Amino acid sequence: MFTLSQILLQNLVRTGEEMGSRERRVVFVTIGTTCFDALVKAVDSEEVKEALLHKGYTDLLIQMGRGTYMPSKDSGNSTLQVDYFTFSPSIADYIREASLVISHAAGSGSIFETLRLGKPLIVVVNEGLMDNHQSELAEELADRKDLFCARPQTLQETVEAMDLNNLLPYIPGDAKQVVTLINKFLGFPVD
Repeated sequence: MFTLSQILLQNLVRTGEEMGSRERRVVFVTIGTTCFDALVKAVDSEEVKEALLHKGYTDLLIQMGRGTYMPSKDSGNSTLQVDYFTFSPSIADYIREASLVISHAAGSGSIFETLRLGKPLIVVVNEGLMDNHQSELAEELADRKDLFCARPQTLQETVEAMDLNNLLPYIPGDAKQVVTLINKFLGFPVD
C-alpha cells in the first residue's frame, strides 16, 4: 500500500513525463504542523502563481499543515500544475525534488535541511505570531544571502525580484568550540 507522500511524488513524476521535453521545476511550499493560512492564500493567488510561472516553474506542491484554507488545484490562466496535502511523515523527498522551496519561518528544521541540500529558499515570516523571533533567523540568513525573506503580502514581489545567482552557498557553523565549553563546564574530559 502506498502512502499519500508516495502517491503525490508519483503523480508529479507522471505529470513531468506527460510534459515531454519540458523540464519540470517544482516549487514545494511547506507550512509544517502549524496553521499559516496567510502563506497558503498568498501562494495560491493568481499573482504569485503567474510570478512563479514567469520564473520558469512548472509545478506547485503545497504542504498546508493544520490550515483551514483550501488552495485551488486550478492553475487559472497559467499552465502551472498545482497540488496540495496536509501532512507527510517526512518532507525530505519533496525538498530534494524541489527546484525552489518556500517555507514558513518557524520551521528551522525545514530551513536548515533545505539549505544543506543547496536548494533555493524563500522563508515567509508569520507576523501573526507573538514574540516573533522567527523573523530574526530569517532576516539574518537573508542578510547573509543564504535565502530570500518575505511576508505573505510581499511574496509576489519577492518571487518577481529574486535572482538565484545572488544566493551564496550555506556553510554550517562549527559547534566544536561550544561542545568543548559544555564538556569543560560539566567536568567531562576534553579531547
